[in-house]
Amino acid sequence: MPVPFSLGFVAGVTPTKWTRIWSERHPDVPLEVFRTEPGEETEVLHDHRASLSLVRLPIDGQGLSVVPLYSEIAVVVAAKDHAIAAVDIVAVTDLADEHLLQDPDAVPEWRDVARELRDGSRRALPELRDLDEAMEQVAAGVGILILPHSLARLHSRKDVVSRPVGDVAETRIALAWLKAETTEEIQEFVGIVRGRTAASSRAETVVVRGEPEKKVKKTAKAKEAAKAAREAAAKANPAGGAKARKVPGRTRGTAAPRGKRRGSR
Repeated sequence: MPVPFSLGFVAGVTPTKWTRIWSERHPDVPLEVFRTEPGEETEVLHDHRASLSLVRLPIDGQGLSVVPLYSEIAVVVAAKDHAIAAVDIVAVTDLADEHLLQDPDAVPEWRDVARELRDGSRRALPELRDLDEAMEQVAAGVGILILPHSLARLHSRKDVVSRPVGDVAETRIALAWLKAETTEEIQEFVGIVRGRTAASSRAETVVVRGEPEKKVKKTAKAKEAAKAAREAAAKANPAGGAKARKVPGRTRGTAAPRGKRRGSR
């Protein structure tokens, strides 16, 4: 039984635009789409549940081709009446006295300034099955979360508030697939994600791991073709291939000698 063409995506990513374009261009090749659970965004590739996966970096990229797509800012989420509600942007040092409801290593910028880590007063985290439960703790004033913006928006509630944290590193969203199993369908979907139009030639696009696609310019092709034609003509007619010597005389831009004035000798 053939494996269906499928796309997994992490929470917060919206692949609708790309899947719609795929269905318009390839109605005969159905694309199955599903959201991956935390920690399984690359596992679904290795166990062949997905042909491609939209992941949040960093990941273990061994055996994978990975094309970074875009970045997400980090935001802090706190109870609605928290002091961050009065500002537009927060510095991580402003959160040094807060209790983070996450593994500190997940936010190293906070970990490095956190008072509860320096003085040993950090209490154990409650058992949280998912982000919805973590948001309940935030709303109750138990602590804060520092998340990619799309995740905070996905799990937003009326009793919490979020603000950008200016000095926490952005996270990156990328498209990944098994390097050894790169099919024509995968190449086509990568092209759609990178903005290639239906009229574009697949041969003119080169996908490089971790770098944007590089398109071969038509002008460069034309120059190479013209150069090859000149070289071929020169070999066929060595005498005519050499440039003619310049004939001494007036060069372009030099004024012609003025004629003698009437009456002059």
